[in-house]
Amino acid sequence: MTDVTTSSKPAAVASVRAPEHGIPFGEAVRVWAKIACLSFGGPAGQIALMHRILVDEKRWIGEERFLHALNYCMLLPGPEAQQLATYIGWLLHRTKGGLVAGALFVLPGLLAIMALSWVYVAFGNVGIVAGLFFGLKAAVLAIVLEAVHRIGKRAIRNRTMLAIAASAFAAIFLLDVPFPAIILVAGIVGFLGARAGLPAFSGGGGHGPSKGAVLADADSALGEGVPDHARPNVGWALRISAVFLTLWLVPVALLVLALGSGNVFADIAVFFSQMAVVTFGGAYAVLAYVAQQAVDHYGWLSPGEMLNGLGLAETTPGPLIMVTQFVGFLAAFRDPGSMNPYVAGTLGGLLTTWVTFTPCFLWIFLGAPFIERLRGNRALSGALAAITAAVVGVILNLAVWFGLHVLFRQVDDRSSGPISLDVPVLSTVDVPAFILAVAAAVALFRFRIGVVPTLLGCATAGALWQLVQGLV
Repeated sequence: MTDVTTSSKPAAVASVRAPEHGIPFGEAVRVWAKIACLSFGGPAGQIALMHRILVDEKRWIGEERFLHALNYCMLLPGPEAQQLATYIGWLLHRTKGGLVAGALFVLPGLLAIMALSWVYVAFGNVGIVAGLFFGLKAAVLAIVLEAVHRIGKRAIRNRTMLAIAASAFAAIFLLDVPFPAIILVAGIVGFLGARAGLPAFSGGGGHGPSKGAVLADADSALGEGVPDHARPNVGWALRISAVFLTLWLVPVALLVLALGSGNVFADIAVFFSQMAVVTFGGAYAVLAYVAQQAVDHYGWLSPGEMLNGLGLAETTPGPLIMVTQFVGFLAAFRDPGSMNPYVAGTLGGLLTTWVTFTPCFLWIFLGAPFIERLRGNRALSGALAAITAAVVGVILNLAVWFGLHVLFRQVDDRSSGPISLDVPVLSTVDVPAFILAVAAAVALFRFRIGVVPTLLGCATAGALWQLVQGLV
């Protein structure tokens, strides 16, 4: 391969270069496959991995452009890491590059979660398997708390952001305000605050890579200009919208018309399509919304099983939002109609993944050409900052919700008027779960052990505890 790591061409010249910019498509496919197989640890770890490989090692894209793409993806509903891969793949190799990068990012997790879903429904109640999932649940509670801390350190930079985070927590925890409404209000507040020039709303979001040596856009393979295919084109926007809206919504409409409202497949298609539109703020915020609806509204699975699914998603490559495939699998497995439950579960999981990720390609291919013209826009950065602060409060709500259902065997509803409040029955504390959760928190916060080793350690401890109980 020829050396393409530096460029002294001015922007006007760089803007008319071929979209490949000297990067062979085959090599890009191999790099995206590598990223997909190594993308453990949630969105922060996945974004850091992409930054290390694409910016630091390959030098295909510069720091400023990487962060601009990340900021746009964080403003979108859905998994920002997968969308970032799609965005950069599109910048480098047009639509085919975006399709390959985004699809490869999902594929390993899809296969792993599907296999583990089969194991769960087949052997989940067998002693040692039940112990493994018991340990995973306790570890996940600590992982979500660590996510609150990690994102909060970046997002809560002043009292205004702290107030937004606290308001978001109170709104969703005490008042059951819908998650999309919280994010919408936060985005509007941030947008208007930045437009007004208020310093509290300056800056970006909470998942960005650590600042180190910076690769200038002009010194990257992509360069600092705008490739021809990345320029806004109304005709292209209409065509790509028609294609992906058809791929996304036609199956949903057919299922609803053929099976009717109340059928599990129709409900899966409609609910996760809605989720794809309204779930702003990253994977953990999405999970708060999914848990609220899938557990409390639809009754597809229990709070403990939601934690099991998150544990599986944390220990497999790919987006954390792949936990939704586990939710869809269980929903269809338990309401298969005339189908074999395993076939129904598999179809339910695949349907969930399809309607969750197909819109992600639409958001990138439709919006990215216009966003490329808005690099450095203060109003967008302000909206992002406020949304990320609100997400901290939403994720804290998720941690509290998980804690109530992991650490206690009984939770009482103390709701009154508009206030919705769940209070744990202290006498029902699950001591082994409490010990494992504390151990996981110490591993993550004190010794900075990685997410995957922490999960594996807690799962092993849970299995050993189950064996001891069996012997006793």
